[in-house]
Amino acid sequence: MARINMNYDHLLEEYRSIWNNRILAADNKTSEETLTEAIKRELLDENSHPRIRKNKFEKYYSAVKRVIDSPIAIDTKVQLIKMHIEIMEEIS
Repeated sequence: MARINMNYDHLLEEYRSIWNNRILAADNKTSEETLTEAIKRELLDENSHPRIRKNKFEKYYSAVKRVIDSPIAIDTKVQLIKMHIEIMEEIS
């Protein structure tokens, strides 16, 4: 993926704020790796019980809506949505 000129520490901090300061364990990973894994888990609905999981397209819609409706800066929204799109393309 060509993710150039992104401040992953900032993006991860903003992502956490959108998800009510969700704790994302870094486990000696970079901010980029932590954020990428969190978005992938979100799109695959791995944080939900298997019986109530939604498909990745429903989760993508919900995630993008949450980012758009958040109070974060527009450029940060665009970067997070771009990451969601790239990860969605990877898992599709």
